[in-house]
Parts: sequence; structure tokens; C-alpha cells
Amino acid sequence: MTDPELADFYRDYIACLNAQDWTHLAQFVAHDVVHNGRAFGLSGYRAMLEKDFEDIPDLRFDIELLTCDPPSIAAKLAFDCTPKGEFQGLAVNGKRVKFSENVFYELHDRKIAQVWSTIDKAAIEAQL
Repeated sequence: MTDPELADFYRDYIACLNAQDWTHLAQFVAHDVVHNGRAFGLSGYRAMLEKDFEDIPDLRFDIELLTCDPPSIAAKLAFDCTPKGEFQGLAVNGKRVKFSENVFYELHDRKIAQVWSTIDKAAIEAQL
């Protein structure tokens, strides 16, 4: 994929997440996807995302920064949400918090195969 194609792919992936369109997740994510060094597979990755939306009913992924260098994508995602209970080991309990996530992806065969993600937990702690 070219840089613009990769950027379009990623925007479509984020739209899929925000729509919670789990039936189309396999168009973007490989069946053997690895997340932060753990072999989740597509079903585990989907379960993780479904739990995120269950724990954070107003969850929305917003792209703040996007850089593509095939076959890799780097993004800074912005969140403004209200987790219901504990989040990242913190008792958020319905308080509105703003934070970012730095995430890197590696694609194989036009699908996300590797994900490395870090959430700015310090930003959340500062708001509690």
C-alpha cells in the first residue's frame, strides 16, 4: 500500500471500531494478530475491543496524529470519555477523563498483524 492508501485504510479501521462493526473487523485485522507481544488472534482482539466499549459506553477513537510508512502505521489517538469503573488500574468510576494512546501497527497482507500500544496513564491520574 502507498502512504495515502495506508492512511485511508487506517481511517476506515477507526470508523469500524467507532461503529462497533465487529462483523467487518476481519477486513482490517489478521486472524493471528499480536497485541503488545501477546498472541490475541482476531477473536481475542475483538473481545478486548468489545470489553472496552462495555466498560466505557461513550468510547470513541479520535485520530490526533497519523503517520504512515508502509507497512507501518503510527498514531496518536485522543480520548474524552467516562469509564464506568476501574480503568488502567485506576478507580475512575464514571468520572470524565481525557487521555491519549500512542499506537504502532505493522501490516502483513493488507491487515493489521502487530499492535504496540501505550496509554498515557499519568494524564488520567492527574485528573482523578
